[in-house]
Amino acid sequence: MSEGNYLVGVDIGSSAIKLCQLKDVQKKKALVKFGYAPLPPQTIVDGEVMNQSVVVETLQKLFSDLKVKRRDVALSVSGHSVIIKRLTLPLMTNQELSEQITWEAEQQIPFEIKDVHLDYEVLRRRPDQGQMDVLLVAAKRDELELTAELARQAKLKPAVIDVDAFAVQNIFEVNYGLPTDGTFALINVGATLTTINIIAGGVPAFTRDIANGGQSLTDEIQRQLGVSAEEAEIYKNATPENLTRGAIVPSEVPKIIRQVVDSLAGEVQRSLDFYLATSGEREIQQVYLTGGTSNLPELSQAIERRSQCKCEQLNPFREIQVDPKEVNTELLRARAAQATVALGLALRKDREKR
Repeated sequence: MSEGNYLVGVDIGSSAIKLCQLKDVQKKKALVKFGYAPLPPQTIVDGEVMNQSVVVETLQKLFSDLKVKRRDVALSVSGHSVIIKRLTLPLMTNQELSEQITWEAEQQIPFEIKDVHLDYEVLRRRPDQGQMDVLLVAAKRDELELTAELARQAKLKPAVIDVDAFAVQNIFEVNYGLPTDGTFALINVGATLTTINIIAGGVPAFTRDIANGGQSLTDEIQRQLGVSAEEAEIYKNATPENLTRGAIVPSEVPKIIRQVVDSLAGEVQRSLDFYLATSGEREIQQVYLTGGTSNLPELSQAIERRSQCKCEQLNPFREIQVDPKEVNTELLRARAAQATVALGLALRKDREKR
């Protein structure tokens, strides 16, 4: 449950920074600011910030260009610095759980407890079985501090640091609801990281990050065709609408795209199969894709073919209005799939109840 004012959602990705700001208009959520600022290559590599000054300058310019006055922001982390586990524990009181959770975490995470920040939430109590399901999240303190420090250097006030997978889940819930029956997967395909979040019975059941994403497509096109990274990116995203007149996409590109997305779809399938094998669930009814690479129809086709699950692109603005006076709607249409995490972060408020 949240109260207060919306925070500004800021998603610092490996290839770009995305910004979203919401406000309530006639009891409906409305997007009033949206920004997308590409980062130079090698600014962030494998989740590690290699050039802090560039990130800080890009953040400052984004807020300045968009004339965003609010400085309280919600940020996020993901990747190897975050561990998410669903635990089944004996039924206990909240007080008993708070006393025991650190010991439980020591058994589950590969980091020293002193090096991580822990959070947890009771998902479900099952008195008839004497058990309870608890979601445990551990994030490395140095990663959290770096993320917050980048914001502070840009004269921003970090109020919340969330996890990418939960930001996507929050925006999905706003737009589609959170069904309490059935099992479905939310898959966010970023530039270098693909995050899978499986929801079963209305609660997170399995979360996994795959160190692969859209950048692998660009790299492979560049490698096989001997072109620049900029050219490879253009070929990867080429459509009749965004190609300049007379431009031609090499005939090898579609085959390269199919090969790479099939490999990524195979990694996704293995994660889905692992969940089904270890959870006792029989099937996943639906897969929702988001992130920049989800714009490639070949990816959803490959996942659907391999997993035998219906796969569709998540619409993050299905139930959210857009203020055309404040938002560059052309930019938003082009970057909507990349806005999902920032939009999920923008749902957070400055006063929240657990």
